[in-house]
Amino acid sequence: MPELQHQNDILRASLNRETAQIAWKELLRFFAAGTVIAVSNELDLVEVAIQISNDNKALIEQWMIEKRVGKVSDAQAKDWLETDASLWAVVVRPWILVQPITE
Repeated sequence: MPELQHQNDILRASLNRETAQIAWKELLRFFAAGTVIAVSNELDLVEVAIQISNDNKALIEQWMIEKRVGKVSDAQAKDWLETDASLWAVVVRPWILVQPITE
């Protein structure tokens, strides 16, 4: 197994263990600090975390252009607060990646 793939597999396992559901209201101070990143449901939250950890700028920029990854907007934050939303979240310092929970 190539070394990078092995490292990614270890990172994936670690990030999976660290991913948790959290109420949006618990993330408001991080939103105010500008460190919360929304991940579209089209993407795998852990895969995005891996690519950010690996500093894969080209792929992250592409996702941003496609509006599948980006800072949480004020409108989205307001909606999540009003609906008392819970989200999947994982930390990739200094960012907190969040994704709406789908049933």
